[in-house]
Amino acid sequence: MPLAPVILLPGAVLPAALAYGRLLSVLGPDVDAFAKDLELYATDSPPVDYTLDDEVGGVLQAADARGWDRFHLVGYSGGGAAGLAVAARHGDRLLSLALLEPAWAGDWDWSPQHRELWAAQRRMLALPADEFMAEFMRLAVAPGVEPPQQPPGEPAAWMALRPAGISALVRAFDTYALDRVALTSFQGPVYFALGGLSNPDQYGHIAARLGQVFGDYRVEVFDDRHHFDPPHRTEPERLARSLRAVWARSEGPAP
Repeated sequence: MPLAPVILLPGAVLPAALAYGRLLSVLGPDVDAFAKDLELYATDSPPVDYTLDDEVGGVLQAADARGWDRFHLVGYSGGGAAGLAVAARHGDRLLSLALLEPAWAGDWDWSPQHRELWAAQRRMLALPADEFMAEFMRLAVAPGVEPPQQPPGEPAAWMALRPAGISALVRAFDTYALDRVALTSFQGPVYFALGGLSNPDQYGHIAARLGQVFGDYRVEVFDDRHHFDPPHRTEPERLARSLRAVWARSEGPAP
């Protein structure tokens, strides 16, 4: 049976290999999965004119380089937002779309609480670097949930790029026109993994809004998880089973 072709996009913090290492180890030999870093970090600093279309182009280039006419796409956080952009621009290339708490999902039908959260994210951009990451993490978890602490020791060299990268993403979201009508025409199955301890005004709201857009759409709640201990790192076996179920519902080759 043909291998299932899969591209996995990380968020704006961990590099793809670190983000998806555990999931890749459990997917098995019948899945041809490529963990692709964001174009956001392809250079020493984010491009001044960075847009989600840069990520769209990078995904298609990666697929073309592997000879994949159609493929499954998995995206977490900023990578999930990029996945939505791929589905809107080139949905015909996707067999399925798996969204692991996408950081953004267009500018329509925002609740007042979601609108206030985004105002807080924009205010975050003005904070000094040492406060920036703490606020970024606080806004992503539910009230009363303790955000993760910085691990001991010297941070990895790539961490120095993250405040600028996250800022570039937030600015890109503010100016990007995600085509809702194009998304409604997407025919493949769409899966949404939602953490029960994540900020409901962010990720729960996005999950509900996308339920009004996609036809074949399923949400799975991971009750004890939040945005910074996502299932691809903490429950990879369970997520792998869910992804296989999504791929099995697609029109293309499935494991």
